Amino acid sequence: MIDKRLLDILICPKCKGELVYDGERDILICKKDGIYFEIKNNIPIMLLEKAKKLDEK
Repeated sequence: MIDKRLLDILICPKCKGELVYDGERDILICKKDGIYFEIKNNIPIMLLEKAKKLDEK
């Protein structure tokens, strides 16, 4: 579970848009770009080279 305060300030590093938290998969989703960022040990991995396409598992 990611801290709500952190979620409020995080933006997509690609488009600077809003990120949506998916608590079931523990990821942050950018719907505009169709990518997501994994969260490991409560730390979002916000590097573009680590982003994955939404259709990837």
